Amino acid sequence: MAGNEVLDKLYEIIEDRISSQKEGSYTVKLYQKGKPYIAQKVGEEASEVIVAALAETKERLVEEIADLLYHLLVLMAVSNVKPEDVYEELKRRMKE
Repeated sequence: MAGNEVLDKLYEIIEDRISSQKEGSYTVKLYQKGKPYIAQKVGEEASEVIVAALAETKERLVEEIADLLYHLLVLMAVSNVKPEDVYEELKRRMKE
């Protein structure tokens, strides 16, 4: 599975968990706490990526990047931003 396919699939899972309110789901717990809390989690995860990049192993950095991407996708879902929206913006920037 290509990188964007993984992100697209994870986004679909996040949307499904939110719409179904799947019991015990971490995604649902984040959703229930609201957008400000999710945005704060994105900030926390970004800080952890910075620390891992400067002082941890590659494996730890990969784990932290995965956490950041997950939390970004949750924030995107609650903000009605689709991965395709981001892909299109990145494509636009590549042409500049």
